[in-house]
Amino acid sequence: MKQLAVGIDIGGTNSVYGLVDREGNMYGEGVVPTKNYPDFDQYLEELYIGIQNLVKNLDGEYEIIGIGIGAPNANYYNGTIEYAANLIWQGVIPFVEKMKRYYPTIPVLITNDANAAAIGEMVYGAAKGMKDFIVVTLGTGLGSGFVANGQLIYGHDSFAGELGHVIVNKTASARVCGCGRKGCLETYVSATGIKRTAFKLLADHIEDSEFRNYSFNELTAEMITKAALNGDRLAIEAYEYTGMILGQALADAVTITSPEAIFLFGGLAKAGKYIFEPTKKYMEMHMLSNFRNKVKLLPSGIDGKNAAVLGASALIWQQLEGSK
Repeated sequence: MKQLAVGIDIGGTNSVYGLVDREGNMYGEGVVPTKNYPDFDQYLEELYIGIQNLVKNLDGEYEIIGIGIGAPNANYYNGTIEYAANLIWQGVIPFVEKMKRYYPTIPVLITNDANAAAIGEMVYGAAKGMKDFIVVTLGTGLGSGFVANGQLIYGHDSFAGELGHVIVNKTASARVCGCGRKGCLETYVSATGIKRTAFKLLADHIEDSEFRNYSFNELTAEMITKAALNGDRLAIEAYEYTGMILGQALADAVTITSPEAIFLFGGLAKAGKYIFEPTKKYMEMHMLSNFRNKVKLLPSGIDGKNAAVLGASALIWQQLEGSK
């Protein structure tokens, strides 16, 4: 009988779920609009119905062996989502406890979305066989997952590895972060961060750019990426600056866990050489000599349409293989 794991990626707008086998093949997926369900119990019921419909539509015999969930501010140890700013539910949500009411006989695991991406990279992606690596997710914010000696680092409270909230600018002009502090890495290196950089460059320069036709809310990171790929000088400069800040931060991160590789995952990574080349250049420039030219900077091996669902499902495969 074919074994499948359920992977669920919870976002502020939508929750995407799917059935995944050990090789990373998808056997159907669905979407629940997260923001339409302020009542968490109703949301969970809708999610359960969607998963069961996928199972019913399978051809042949299959066994669901567990449910893995990636979510912002998820606590792996407690099975909770805690004070997630971009989710409609407030406070501490006992996600695993309530999900177990629908699936009492199989494991249900939750971790934050960046940790899920790291586990997915190890199970399905380019980190297969690696024991020490870092995954950096470049989305609306900046997330990260640190793997050392083959194990994800959770820390004593499940919130270890928040690279996005390392302070990279301590001056009075540092950017304000959603966490309430100033100068966090994700205010410079993220989809939102590169927009802020682009508008700063527009203010500091007078040359023509297609960005001058857009308001801040209209401009997207995807548009900046496309412009860079089309040779827009201001867009390329925005990526150069973004890569400088990221490279310096990664040089510091390397001194903590000595990774074999660092993987960039998410929207900004799609800019290819425009983000990878400056990041690598400034990482090596600021690297402690012990680590120089030893750490690979690579694109994610699973960064595609179903990457977040694959990462969530990988929680289950990793646990099962670790218990053997």
